[in-house]
Amino acid sequence: MKLLVLSLFFFSYAFNASAVDDDVFSDEVLTSDITLPAWFKLSFLDLQDDLDEAISENKKGIIVYFGRKDCPYCKALLEKNWRQKDIVHYTKKNFDVIAINTKGTRNITDIDGYVYDEKSYSLKMKTNFTPSLLFINSKGKIAFKLSGYHNSYRFMAALEYVADLHYETQSFKTYLSQAKDALDSEGGDELNHQEYFTSAPHNLNRSLLAGERPLAVFFEKKNCHACDILHSNPLQNKVIIKHFEELDVIQVDVDAKEQIITPAGVRTDTQQWSEKLELHYSPTIVFFDERGSEIIRIDSVVWLHRLDRVLEFITLQAYKKYPSFQAWRLSKK
Repeated sequence: MKLLVLSLFFFSYAFNASAVDDDVFSDEVLTSDITLPAWFKLSFLDLQDDLDEAISENKKGIIVYFGRKDCPYCKALLEKNWRQKDIVHYTKKNFDVIAINTKGTRNITDIDGYVYDEKSYSLKMKTNFTPSLLFINSKGKIAFKLSGYHNSYRFMAALEYVADLHYETQSFKTYLSQAKDALDSEGGDELNHQEYFTSAPHNLNRSLLAGERPLAVFFEKKNCHACDILHSNPLQNKVIIKHFEELDVIQVDVDAKEQIITPAGVRTDTQQWSEKLELHYSPTIVFFDERGSEIIRIDSVVWLHRLDRVLEFITLQAYKKYPSFQAWRLSKK
């Protein structure tokens, strides 16, 4: 356990100064295609073959990278994380990376031998946001999935979490909590507030009587720099504010133990609820429908354009027609 804590603290310290800036970038759709790293595996997209080759080279498994050529969050991952020598070295030592274009048409054979085109496989794996990383272990099982962009210290922690097999004994949130003081060194001492947040106590039960409109729950904490960025930037936009005013919206502290009744009608506290939902990133926004079922969650860095699109999906109630946000987005092209 001591080695784990030292490792996380090392990368938190080494990357913390740059990680603050890592969260900040424009998320407008790119006008020029991104270029994938030359060290990504040149694959025939047979995942079992790729896995066998990785294991034969004493690696821990493979990472399936789901991205788009015009994706600003993918660009951030490639330029802010996968250009750092230590991260590249650690990734290449432990994994082969296979790139999938979420809009692509190439055939891919999954671990179970089924054949899909890239777009269909991306939908099957529920990659609502790019980039998404699917970690497949030596046994061909999904060890972990990391959705969206995460800055360098969290990204490195995810790589370590899988490579060192910590996923077998603990959640990613628990793993990160062992370096909590280092990871939470930035951010304000109080939760941020928005006028459209409904005050506690919260009875969110929709299991017996449906709500009149969708529900958005902000899972946040104090001393959270990413939370401060979200509130001081995208949430100040008038269009975003208007969207949220069309929803029921609450904020909970994931480190507190405030009593709450969940949309499913379960009486619990906010900390236990966040753990039940397996949340590992703050701020996470989880959207629920009128009956209390989860629609989608944003559990990674999010800026104006992505947040606006998700809110459009929710406020237009497109979730009633399409099985996922990703399917809805593809239908608009």
